[in-house]
Amino acid sequence: MRKLASTAILLLAIACAQTPEPAPECLLRNPIIPGFNPDPSVVAVGEDYYIVNSTFHYFPGVPVYHSRDLQNWEQIGNVLDRPSQLPLDDANASLGIYAPTIRYNDGVFYMITTNVSGGGNFMVTATDPAGPWSEPIWLEQQGIDPSLYFEDGKCYMVSNPDATITLCEIDPSTGATLSPGKALWRGTGGRFPEGPHIYRRGGWYYLLISEGGTELAHKLTVARSRKIYGPYEAFPGNPIFTHCSLAGQESNIQGTGHGDMFQAADGSWWMVFLAYRRYGGDFHHLGRETFLAPVTWEKDWPVVNGGKPVAEEMMVPLSAAPTAPEAVSVEYDFSSIGPEWMHIQHPEARNYSVANGILTLKGSGSGFDWGNPRPTALLRRQQSPECTFGTTVSLQGEGEAGIAIYQTHSGHIEFYVSREKGGKPCAEVRIRLHSILHTQASVPLSSAKARLDVKAFGDHYEFLLDGREIARLDSKLISTEIAGGFTGVTVGPYCQKGTALFNGFCYKENK
Repeated sequence: MRKLASTAILLLAIACAQTPEPAPECLLRNPIIPGFNPDPSVVAVGEDYYIVNSTFHYFPGVPVYHSRDLQNWEQIGNVLDRPSQLPLDDANASLGIYAPTIRYNDGVFYMITTNVSGGGNFMVTATDPAGPWSEPIWLEQQGIDPSLYFEDGKCYMVSNPDATITLCEIDPSTGATLSPGKALWRGTGGRFPEGPHIYRRGGWYYLLISEGGTELAHKLTVARSRKIYGPYEAFPGNPIFTHCSLAGQESNIQGTGHGDMFQAADGSWWMVFLAYRRYGGDFHHLGRETFLAPVTWEKDWPVVNGGKPVAEEMMVPLSAAPTAPEAVSVEYDFSSIGPEWMHIQHPEARNYSVANGILTLKGSGSGFDWGNPRPTALLRRQQSPECTFGTTVSLQGEGEAGIAIYQTHSGHIEFYVSREKGGKPCAEVRIRLHSILHTQASVPLSSAKARLDVKAFGDHYEFLLDGREIARLDSKLISTEIAGGFTGVTVGPYCQKGTALFNGFCYKENK
């Protein structure tokens, strides 16, 4: 008996010594990538983490963000930075590039996505996630939101043709299909089963998908199988995560879904997912953003954030406490154009030039309304509900130029200087809301040069001309609920007609 007791004590001591200490709880601030950054996908490579997001009709497409602490993310490039990779001629704020997936295998990064208005499913590769990335490798299996899974020298692709999550094997070098598509799961009955990802853990294959659409009813559901081709059994407690519930309905964070799980360098599991923040009631204008939550496992099923709703600030287990993200404050002198700047469709290069810190834009005659291709505009995401942005614009001759606050072709605001033939210059604030085009303010100017600043608040914008407020507009007017589309507000200089000089551009968040 003494020998058995001693052996038991020894085994217990060994087990305790091998049990890792739980990570200390640290403050996590969500969203981890604010502003228009929907449909996140993530890959962990050692202690480095990379996230990609949808971009729809914007060029360049698919930003790449990097982090080492899961809290602070830096954009290091864009995957699709050449017109040959990204046909956008027929794209608008509901078309173009849908949900990308990023994966890593044998020293190569893969990004797979759908261009719904320009060719369907394709993938590109790189040895450095900052780029350059290859030309598109086009794929046969369609549906949207394709994902990749690598195992034992094989590459599998999963997507949702005919609203059914379907798996096939492909050749990752050519895109050729190596096996017929096999239907795996149609979800739990929610509409739009999409965003599939496959993982393996402890002898189980897990299939994570989104259901319900990307609005209030958005949710994440999961099924598992011992074999990659199934059959898959649904988790009895689905959905594994949603804010469309009694527990989550009062949260300012809504539309939670479209997630991607990963295992961190310390062995912990996490999920990135999209959600949006509401302002001025049940409205959101910043777009769907990227959030993070911890994942634990109970009876070989994933549990997100302990089964509780997420918050903008919450305590989570992290092996090393991250530094608090700093409020963004940037004075752009346009000595270079960073990766955060985008265009609507492909830019006409001849309409953009930079010299001595001055950005010169030439209008093509195209505004932001539907049917006007390639407007001359340089836009960046509005990433905070409270911020200030502005520029000094000098209009050369006749024309129109200023600051755009763009949501979609059917919902946008322009704050600009204009001068018609034979007329005097003026500054105006104009809003497009579907079939309505309304001028909110018009102020005469002594010259065609003016300082234009916009103060953004959660529920409205204020427009300052040479430091004096001349107008206000409610942000819900360009919210997704009213303006439509799948994007979020972007801001920056534009020129619709004539030629304009912009002396820098400031963007400062008031956190």
